Amino acid sequence: MIRKLVAAAVLGILVSASGAKAQEGRWQEIGVQGTGFFAKDTNGRGINQHATDTGGFLLDYRYHFNRWLAADASYGYARNTQQNFTSSGPFSVQANVHQAAGALVVTVPRRVFNFHPYVLAGAGALVFDPTGNAGGFVSGAHTQARPAFVYGGGADYDLSKHFTLRAEYRGFVYERPDFQLDALHSGATTHTAQPSAGLVFRF
Repeated sequence: MIRKLVAAAVLGILVSASGAKAQEGRWQEIGVQGTGFFAKDTNGRGINQHATDTGGFLLDYRYHFNRWLAADASYGYARNTQQNFTSSGPFSVQANVHQAAGALVVTVPRRVFNFHPYVLAGAGALVFDPTGNAGGFVSGAHTQARPAFVYGGGADYDLSKHFTLRAEYRGFVYERPDFQLDALHSGATTHTAQPSAGLVFRF
């Protein structure tokens, strides 16, 4: 499932690329970033839900059509624990969280104090895969994918012709996972903040 989501995101980017007409030179980027992963608490159907704060990484490919427009495909990973407080008691599910997303990126074509600011928006999915580890396991919990709206922005700082430092923020809006368990289904929409920083190779 995870491979299919990544492939779908990449395919969407390539289709967009084939239909775009660049007015200026084109180039590509590959980035590696360390991330934070902070989900908003929610409440629904009498279930209070909290996800532990954690960190992870983000792998990113970006194709620039010109100086201001680009397409972005990314894969990210983190691990947290979804804590559910119900009338029957607390239930915690530790899960590996895989993210796959595609987005369009608009970059300011001129430097701003030696930085290249940009904004992005797109769609993707978060896949919650229970680890089965003791203390974070609920019987019957299954892997579950949630579609997500992705937005954000950031800035690049050139170190050289081919290397750039990147600081970025991404937000994900999606339905809280229930791992296909009715007892954990709140139907609530949540938001995850993902600040990140890392190194980009341009070619």
